[in-house]
Amino acid sequence: MGGSPALLRVSQVTVRFGGIIALDAVSFDVEPRKVVGLIGPNGAGKTTLFNCLSRLYTPTAGDILFDGVSLLNRPPHRMAELGIGRTFQNLALFQRMSILDNIKVGVHCRTSSDFLSNALRLPKARHEAREAEETARELAAWLGLEAVLNQPAAGLPFGTLKRVELARAMASQPKLLLLDEPAGGLNHEEVTELQELIHAIRERGTTVLLVEHHMNMVMKVSDHVVVLDFGRKIAEGPPSQVQSNPEVIRAYLGGTVS
Repeated sequence: MGGSPALLRVSQVTVRFGGIIALDAVSFDVEPRKVVGLIGPNGAGKTTLFNCLSRLYTPTAGDILFDGVSLLNRPPHRMAELGIGRTFQNLALFQRMSILDNIKVGVHCRTSSDFLSNALRLPKARHEAREAEETARELAAWLGLEAVLNQPAAGLPFGTLKRVELARAMASQPKLLLLDEPAGGLNHEEVTELQELIHAIRERGTTVLLVEHHMNMVMKVSDHVVVLDFGRKIAEGPPSQVQSNPEVIRAYLGGTVS
């Protein structure tokens, strides 16, 4: 990509499950304040790589550097406080909690008061609770969720819940946001709104790594695209360059390209 030092560096990452190679020495950089699309046919290794970045999987070989520091000795529950947020393909919201409380969950990795301080409502805990509320309300306003703030997640439209999950991920103030199939299940109008949201997230200074099957959207929002096929990186570059790459076309369409 060239230019800024990488915020995220994936270096020769290999993942084996028994005799199956899910990722084969994959390397790429993600620069700060960029949107990078990670694409490939089903089974290409995209979710496996995301799970490595979230520390749900540990690579068999290679390294992952975030802000110059290896993630491989960090447990999954430390990712948010390091500055990595994530949304999931399958919504992971608390169905009985209000939308406001669901968003506030994302703020808690940034708080430092302990259980006793919270239980006794000590000044520091009260101050952090106020800040969490303000952050959640600001994000809800930004994402057009004010009307449903006090409603439980259960029963709300899917597109609305996708925005709630995005608000919760942004509530941790991530430097890097991992978006896992954010357009899945959305209609055409909602996909257009999502494109605008991803641009707005970038404008707020957050770097985005996006796994998505919706090719049109990926090409519109990404500064840089990385393509996987059968666990190998087969191409990377600006969207226009990747779209015309014969190996990428072959991976998606099969056969040969004249």
